[in-house]
Amino acid sequence: MSAPAANPRSQRKPKGEGHARRAEILAAAEGIFVEHGYEGATIRKIADEVGLSSTALYMHFADKGEILQEICRQAFAALLELNRAVVAGPGGPERRLRRMMQAYIDFGFANPNAYRLIYMTRPVELQQGALSAAQELGASLYRSFEQVVEDAEAAGQLRGDARTTAQALWAGSHGLVSLMITKPYFDWADRQRLVDTLLDGLFAGLMTS
Repeated sequence: MSAPAANPRSQRKPKGEGHARRAEILAAAEGIFVEHGYEGATIRKIADEVGLSSTALYMHFADKGEILQEICRQAFAALLELNRAVVAGPGGPERRLRRMMQAYIDFGFANPNAYRLIYMTRPVELQQGALSAAQELGASLYRSFEQVVEDAEAAGQLRGDARTTAQALWAGSHGLVSLMITKPYFDWADRQRLVDTLLDGLFAGLMTS
C-alpha cells in the first residue's frame, strides 16, 4: 500500500536566498490578509502557505504588521515608479494624465490583492502596519498625480481647479477598479471598453480640450 501524498504546504522547504524567500512570504501574505483580514492572518497561516516554520518566518519579518507594511510599501513604490515614467515621457499634461490614470488602473487589475490592501484596508488594520507607508509613499504617489493636474491647469486645460479635479479623477479611477475587483460576479461590460468610456467621460467633463 502506497504512502499517502504529503501536503505540499506542510513540507518545510530548505533555506533559500533571502530576497526570494521574502518575496514568497509577501506574495502568500497578500492573499491571506485579503481572505482573513488582519486579525485572522496569523504568522502560522502565512508560514504554512510558504512551507516554512513560524520560527523561520520570524527570521525575515518581526511580525505580521511588518509584513503588511512591506506589502504596502512595495505597491506604493511600484505605482510611484509608473508615475515617474509617465512624467518623463512625451506629450503634454492631458496626454500624460491619461497615461498615468491608465497605468494606475492596469496596476489595480494586475495586482488586486495588493491594491485592496493599500486602498481598502480598514483604519484599525491600517494602524497595525500600513499607516506609515500610506502616509509617506501614498502621499508622494498622489502628489505626483496632482502635479500633472496642476500642469494641465497652468496650460488652461481644466474647467475647474486642480485640487478638486485631481480628486475627482482619482476617485473615478479608484471606484472602477475597486468595484470590478471586489464584485467579479457582476455582469461587467468589456473591461477596457469600460475603462475607456470612464476616462473619456471624465476628461470630457473636467477638461476643456
